[in-house]
Amino acid sequence: MLKAILVGASGKMGGFITDCAANDTEIEIIAGVDKVNIGQKYPIFSDFESLNVKADVIIDFSNVALLDSLLDYAVKNSTPVVIATTGYSAQQIEKINAAAKVIPVFFTFNMSIGVNLLCSLAKKAASVLGSDFDVEIIEKHHNLKIDAPSGTALMLANAVNSQFNDNYNYEYDRHSKRAKRSKNEIGIHSVRGGTIVGEHDVIFAGRDEVITLSHSATSKEVFAVGAIRAAKFIASKNAGLYDMNDVMSF
Repeated sequence: MLKAILVGASGKMGGFITDCAANDTEIEIIAGVDKVNIGQKYPIFSDFESLNVKADVIIDFSNVALLDSLLDYAVKNSTPVVIATTGYSAQQIEKINAAAKVIPVFFTFNMSIGVNLLCSLAKKAASVLGSDFDVEIIEKHHNLKIDAPSGTALMLANAVNSQFNDNYNYEYDRHSKRAKRSKNEIGIHSVRGGTIVGEHDVIFAGRDEVITLSHSATSKEVFAVGAIRAAKFIASKNAGLYDMNDVMSF
């Protein structure tokens, strides 16, 4: 059975992942890393310095501030890592890419299989529809989410933009300028309210027709299921950077 360390074990996502793993015969969480101990059935360590167990894979659903210590531990112990935390800066993503040259790293802005399928569909739509269609992305999340736009919205925008040689600009806010929409832009809009888990719409607006691709998550459990699946996928891989596209084609 695959042995895993869960970073952010006492958070909400940590609870979902713990429950998913408990019902999975192929993976077992043997330890967690978190400053708070809510009484999990496995030992919780307050930091990586005190972590004294070895595992086959690390699943991270914690905080961007832990990235350096997470990567240091994973590289030092040659442990594959699934990074599911969002909100990283460009500099931090560079560190993730550097670590992937030494160990297997699974990194994506969204662990949902459905969202990653949406991303593939948006990319295909952009290639078919071309520049005659304007692209707008709307993302909705709960009122406690800190970062905006969401990492998933950016992932969707990047997928579409890749079909245009990355020549499109991202427009996050229109109220401050009075000008018609340019052809080479992707509008990205954030909504925060209530307990919305996550909703994403990719709108392709053309002449006399509109195509909308949508995904809605009703529970955070979908992200836990994806993380467990990613952990089982990456545990046996060689050093490199992997994402959900690799899992979907596996």
